[in-house]
Amino acid sequence: MLEEIKKNYGHLFEDELLQEINDIGVIKHVNSGDELIRTGQYLSAMPLLIDGVVKVMREDEDGFELMLYFLEKGETCAMTLSCCTGSSVSEIRAVAETDSSLLMIPVEKMEEWLGKYKSWRNFIFDSYHQRLMEVLATIDSIAFKKMDERLLEYLKNKSKYYNDSEIKVTHQDIAFDLHTSRVVISRLLKRLEKTNRIKLNRNSIKLIDID
Repeated sequence: MLEEIKKNYGHLFEDELLQEINDIGVIKHVNSGDELIRTGQYLSAMPLLIDGVVKVMREDEDGFELMLYFLEKGETCAMTLSCCTGSSVSEIRAVAETDSSLLMIPVEKMEEWLGKYKSWRNFIFDSYHQRLMEVLATIDSIAFKKMDERLLEYLKNKSKYYNDSEIKVTHQDIAFDLHTSRVVISRLLKRLEKTNRIKLNRNSIKLIDID
């Protein structure tokens, strides 16, 4: 496991910290669609993403969800950090977008390392900053962009995370992520198909030209 940790975090952490992560971290494998964190959950460990993609969402009282950002390998979730350090419940829901592997770090170690390793402090602060910028980008998108612009940005990001021009996603999935109706998404996708920018298939979308 140490080699896998070094591959993802060796450029960030010193050897002593990498060894500690290897000694106390617990590997967790999840399948696409598995729920990793639910709203209202108390967290006893912080996840470091070793492989895969995780989708982080905000859920309202009626169960409607808004996608905040994606996590990729080598990253962690600032919302999780806040819950761990403050002993509060989770305000977000996280679901595996693809089959993923996570390294679970106990809360007490996370706090200990903040005082022990400068590289860990920098990683935590950088993670907070990056997640904040992504949340602000989501807010800006909702406030200032039209739905067709948000849809295009969503498809580009999906393609990047899957590293594939064909995205396995339903119209309803997109509607949930963008907090709109399936009818609106279907209409916009058909418009994109008519202009030869995408190809609609059953439960998948082929990107042709959305640059």
